[in-house]
Amino acid sequence: MEFSEVVSTRRSIRAYTDQDVDAATVERVLRAAMSAPSAGNQQPWHFVVIRDRQRREAIPAIHPYARMVLQAPVAILVCGDPEGRKYPQYWQQDCSAATQNLLLAARAEGLGTVWCGVYPNEERVAGFRRLLTIPAHILPFALVPLGWPATPFKSEDRYNALAVHEETW
Repeated sequence: MEFSEVVSTRRSIRAYTDQDVDAATVERVLRAAMSAPSAGNQQPWHFVVIRDRQRREAIPAIHPYARMVLQAPVAILVCGDPEGRKYPQYWQQDCSAATQNLLLAARAEGLGTVWCGVYPNEERVAGFRRLLTIPAHILPFALVPLGWPATPFKSEDRYNALAVHEETW
């Protein structure tokens, strides 16, 4: 698949089939996430792969807009670790880049995803820490349900010339 097709057909998918996602595919998606740029190449990210049904069933109580995780066979929690980093103030940007790479790699594999924001919502951060026994210095950033989409992808041109400014505003 051409990169332009990956980008133009990437959508937030909230309905999945019951087909599993194998470990090799999850690893390829995570390898892409970890290839993201980061400030000073500090790579402050960690990823929690959640397959266990009981854990996924507990997620909507933590994140009310992540109910689709009940259908997805896998969810990935992207976390940041700013502790001891040269540029700790950039961990959110770094994790955003990793999350976007994850979404695009999943689309290239034919998988559907949706970015469910966690940080800076303190209740969601605390909830994921409890559910997944995440250390206090690690910050849950985004939850990404991952699975085979129940409906086909379609392309949409979202280019908006009014949002482009040449040289000055």
